[in-house]
Amino acid sequence: MTDLEFKATLQMLVPMVIQTIIEKKDISVINAIKLFYLSELYKKLEKEVTKLWHLSPLALFELLEIELNT
Repeated sequence: MTDLEFKATLQMLVPMVIQTIIEKKDISVINAIKLFYLSELYKKLEKEVTKLWHLSPLALFELLEIELNT
């Protein structure tokens, strides 16, 4: 995957993950954005080699929940 393709994938995936966070945690857009972008999950997601971008928004949300609970 080229760098441009990876960035395009993230641009589509990240808003879907944030929307999932908003719906599942019943929090504001701003709080969901902060929660996601400050997470270790996001740090891993933004690295193409982790292949986390293959996961669905719901699966990524579940990984975020695990991170928050540990």
